[in-house]
Amino acid sequence: MRNFRPPSILLHAVVLVALMRAMSFAQCIPFSEAQKHIGATRCVTGKVIRVKQGNGGVHFFDFCEDYRICPFTVVVFPGDLKQVGDIRRLQGRQIEIDGEVKGYDGRAEIVLRRISQLRGDAAKIPPLPKEYDVERHGKYSAGKLTYPKASKRPAHKKQSPPVSIEDPSQPMSPTDY
Repeated sequence: MRNFRPPSILLHAVVLVALMRAMSFAQCIPFSEAQKHIGATRCVTGKVIRVKQGNGGVHFFDFCEDYRICPFTVVVFPGDLKQVGDIRRLQGRQIEIDGEVKGYDGRAEIVLRRISQLRGDAAKIPPLPKEYDVERHGKYSAGKLTYPKASKRPAHKKQSPPVSIEDPSQPMSPTDY
Protein backbone atom coordinates (compact mmCIF):
# COMPACT_ATOMS: atom_id res chain seq x y z
CA MET A 1 0.00 0.00 0.00
CA ARG A 2 1.32 3.43 -0.91
CA ASN A 3 1.84 6.20 1.61
CA PHE A 4 -1.42 8.08 1.83
CA ARG A 5 -1.11 11.79 2.71
CA PRO A 6 -4.37 13.53 3.47
CA PRO A 7 -4.68 17.07 2.14
CA SER A 8 -3.33 19.67 4.50
CA ILE A 9 -5.56 21.72 6.71
CA LEU A 10 -4.21 24.82 5.01
CA LEU A 11 -5.45 23.60 1.63
CA HIS A 12 -8.90 22.97 3.11
CA ALA A 13 -8.95 26.45 4.64
CA VAL A 14 -7.97 28.08 1.33
CA VAL A 15 -10.68 26.18 -0.55
CA LEU A 16 -13.27 27.03 2.11
CA VAL A 17 -12.41 30.75 2.04
CA ALA A 18 -12.57 30.76 -1.77
CA LEU A 19 -15.98 29.07 -1.74
CA MET A 20 -17.35 31.44 0.90
CA ARG A 21 -16.08 34.44 -1.02
CA ALA A 22 -17.61 33.15 -4.26
CA MET A 23 -20.91 32.53 -2.50
CA SER A 24 -20.92 36.00 -0.94
CA PHE A 25 -20.46 37.62 -4.37
CA ALA A 26 -23.56 35.81 -5.56
CA GLN A 27 -25.52 36.95 -2.52
CA CYS A 28 -25.62 40.69 -3.14
CA ILE A 29 -29.13 41.96 -2.75
CA PRO A 30 -30.59 44.83 -4.78
CA PHE A 31 -30.79 48.14 -2.91
CA SER A 32 -34.60 48.01 -3.14
CA GLU A 33 -34.59 44.98 -0.76
CA ALA A 34 -32.13 46.40 1.79
CA GLN A 35 -34.87 47.42 4.27
CA LYS A 36 -35.75 43.74 4.74
CA HIS A 37 -32.20 43.13 6.04
CA ILE A 38 -31.80 45.89 8.64
CA GLY A 39 -29.53 44.66 11.41
CA ALA A 40 -27.74 42.12 9.21
CA THR A 41 -24.41 42.36 7.41
CA ARG A 42 -25.08 42.10 3.68
CA CYS A 43 -23.76 42.97 0.27
CA VAL A 44 -26.03 45.51 -1.42
CA THR A 45 -25.81 46.38 -5.09
CA GLY A 46 -27.17 49.23 -7.17
CA LYS A 47 -26.32 52.03 -9.57
CA VAL A 48 -25.16 55.25 -7.90
CA ILE A 49 -27.21 58.02 -9.52
CA ARG A 50 -25.54 60.81 -7.56
CA VAL A 51 -22.80 61.36 -4.97
CA LYS A 52 -23.65 64.47 -3.00
CA GLN A 53 -22.16 66.28 -0.09
CA GLY A 54 -24.34 67.30 2.83
CA ASN A 55 -23.73 69.39 5.92
CA GLY A 56 -20.35 69.10 7.62
CA GLY A 57 -18.75 67.18 4.75
CA VAL A 58 -20.93 64.05 5.04
CA HIS A 59 -21.37 62.37 1.64
CA PHE A 60 -24.37 60.36 0.44
CA PHE A 61 -24.86 58.01 -2.50
CA ASP A 62 -28.29 58.36 -4.11
CA PHE A 63 -29.61 55.24 -5.82
CA CYS A 64 -32.89 56.89 -6.94
CA GLU A 65 -33.65 60.09 -8.84
CA ASP A 66 -35.62 61.37 -5.84
CA TYR A 67 -33.55 60.60 -2.74
CA ARG A 68 -36.50 61.39 -0.43
CA ILE A 69 -38.40 58.28 -1.50
CA CYS A 70 -35.40 56.02 -2.04
CA PRO A 71 -35.30 52.99 0.30
CA PHE A 72 -31.48 52.89 0.58
CA THR A 73 -28.43 55.13 0.80
CA VAL A 74 -24.72 54.89 1.51
CA VAL A 75 -23.19 57.37 3.97
CA VAL A 76 -19.51 58.39 4.12
CA PHE A 77 -18.42 60.55 7.03
CA PRO A 78 -15.62 63.12 6.50
CA GLY A 79 -13.19 61.27 8.77
CA ASP A 80 -13.48 58.15 6.62
CA LEU A 81 -12.79 59.78 3.24
CA LYS A 82 -9.03 59.20 3.43
CA GLN A 83 -9.53 55.45 3.98
CA VAL A 84 -12.14 55.18 1.21
CA GLY A 85 -10.81 57.39 -1.59
CA ASP A 86 -12.33 59.70 -4.18
CA ILE A 87 -15.94 58.56 -3.90
CA ARG A 88 -17.07 61.16 -6.44
CA ARG A 89 -15.78 58.73 -9.08
CA LEU A 90 -18.55 56.27 -8.20
CA GLN A 91 -21.32 58.46 -9.61
CA GLY A 92 -23.06 56.69 -12.49
CA ARG A 93 -21.50 53.30 -11.69
CA GLN A 94 -22.96 50.01 -10.52
CA ILE A 95 -21.46 49.18 -7.11
CA GLU A 96 -21.50 46.36 -4.60
CA ILE A 97 -20.97 47.33 -0.97
CA ASP A 98 -20.59 45.14 2.11
CA GLY A 99 -21.59 46.28 5.57
CA GLU A 100 -24.14 46.29 8.32
CA VAL A 101 -27.50 47.45 6.99
CA LYS A 102 -28.83 50.02 9.46
CA GLY A 103 -32.12 51.83 9.66
CA TYR A 104 -32.01 55.62 9.71
CA ASP A 105 -34.70 58.20 8.99
CA GLY A 106 -37.08 55.66 7.46
CA ARG A 107 -34.62 54.04 5.08
CA ALA A 108 -31.83 51.48 5.04
CA GLU A 109 -28.21 52.60 4.89
CA ILE A 110 -24.68 51.29 4.99
CA VAL A 111 -21.87 53.44 6.40
CA LEU A 112 -18.84 53.22 4.12
CA ARG A 113 -15.70 53.39 6.28
CA ARG A 114 -13.08 51.44 4.29
CA ILE A 115 -12.36 50.81 0.61
CA SER A 116 -12.44 47.06 1.35
CA GLN A 117 -16.23 47.33 1.74
CA LEU A 118 -16.50 47.96 -2.01
CA ARG A 119 -16.26 45.08 -4.47
CA GLY A 120 -15.16 44.78 -8.06
CA ASP A 121 -14.23 47.86 -10.09
CA ALA A 122 -15.73 50.19 -7.50
CA ALA A 123 -12.91 49.19 -5.13
CA LYS A 124 -10.37 50.60 -7.58
CA ILE A 125 -11.16 54.27 -7.09
CA PRO A 126 -8.16 56.56 -6.65
CA PRO A 127 -7.25 58.00 -3.27
CA LEU A 128 -8.66 61.34 -2.25
CA PRO A 129 -6.60 64.24 -3.70
CA LYS A 130 -4.26 65.61 -1.05
CA GLU A 131 -5.57 69.13 -1.51
CA TYR A 132 -9.25 68.09 -1.14
CA ASP A 133 -10.85 70.02 1.69
CA VAL A 134 -14.06 68.48 3.02
CA GLU A 135 -15.02 71.56 4.99
CA ARG A 136 -15.01 73.72 1.85
CA HIS A 137 -17.66 71.53 0.23
CA GLY A 138 -15.62 70.10 -2.58
CA LYS A 139 -13.35 73.04 -3.24
CA TYR A 140 -9.63 72.64 -3.16
CA SER A 141 -7.21 74.47 -0.93
CA ALA A 142 -3.52 74.17 -0.30
CA GLY A 143 -4.10 73.90 3.43
CA LYS A 144 -1.72 75.36 5.99
CA LEU A 145 -0.68 74.38 9.43
CA THR A 146 -1.14 77.38 11.70
CA TYR A 147 -0.06 77.69 15.27
CA PRO A 148 -2.13 79.50 17.88
CA LYS A 149 -1.31 83.17 18.25
CA ALA A 150 0.52 84.27 21.38
CA SER A 151 -1.75 85.87 23.92
CA LYS A 152 -1.29 89.51 24.86
CA ARG A 153 -1.23 88.94 28.60
CA PRO A 154 1.37 90.72 30.75
CA ALA A 155 4.46 88.64 31.36
CA HIS A 156 4.44 89.11 35.15
CA LYS A 157 1.58 89.87 37.40
CA LYS A 158 2.53 92.22 40.22
CA GLN A 159 2.18 90.62 43.59
CA SER A 160 1.00 92.37 46.68
CA PRO A 161 3.30 92.46 49.71
CA PRO A 162 3.26 89.35 51.91
CA VAL A 163 0.58 89.22 54.57
CA SER A 164 1.44 88.20 58.09
CA ILE A 165 -0.51 85.31 59.49
CA GLU A 166 -0.25 86.69 63.01
CA ASP A 167 -3.00 88.70 64.60
CA PRO A 168 -1.81 92.35 64.87
CA SER A 169 -3.95 92.96 67.97
CA GLN A 170 -1.87 90.46 69.96
CA PRO A 171 1.39 91.69 71.55
CA MET A 172 4.54 90.15 70.16
CA SER A 173 6.46 87.71 72.32
CA PRO A 174 10.20 88.27 73.05
CA THR A 175 11.09 85.33 70.78
CA ASP A 176 9.52 87.06 67.78
CA TYR A 177 12.19 89.76 67.77
